[in-house]
Amino acid sequence: MPLPHLPPRLLPSVLLFAALLAAAVGADALLHHFGLAPVGRWLGIPGTLLLLLSFPYSLRKRGLLRSGSPKTLLALHETLSWVGALLLLVHGGIHANAWIPWLALAALVVVVASGLTGKYLLAEARRDLADRRKALAAEGVPPAEAEDRLEGAALLVRRMQEWRSVHLPLTAVFAALALVHILATVILW
Repeated sequence: MPLPHLPPRLLPSVLLFAALLAAAVGADALLHHFGLAPVGRWLGIPGTLLLLLSFPYSLRKRGLLRSGSPKTLLALHETLSWVGALLLLVHGGIHANAWIPWLALAALVVVVASGLTGKYLLAEARRDLADRRKALAAEGVPPAEAEDRLEGAALLVRRMQEWRSVHLPLTAVFAALALVHILATVILW
């Protein structure tokens, strides 16, 4: 069966998500193949630390952190989150034996998918607004009139910037499940 048509600009996000899942499965398989499966158990610590280190971007966006370039912090957020998620997925592997770790892994996958989806949709909305603005300028439409005509597209961009209102609660669910898992692990150890 042929793959459904994907918009060309969506392909990088889909490939990044697929690469994350494939890398996690591959790394877990390699650890098992070489008899190093117990190493995966310890990958939860650096994975969690990397996710925590990715949060300055979120703090900057909310005005709780004043230093750092938002663009640089975003790139750092994306990279650290991807690597942290990879380590946590390998940590969980296919051998989780309790509900909380499985739910935390599922929430992690949803959070990563949410981040990649939001990034794509926001970029598309911004690109569409810029293209419309250029087209109106090329037609000789005065700037004030162009902005009036673009009000709906600009509103869409502003709304798309609010996708974090979905991403943040998903992240909170993951964080809560991860915290319960960590506490249970420490208490039961």
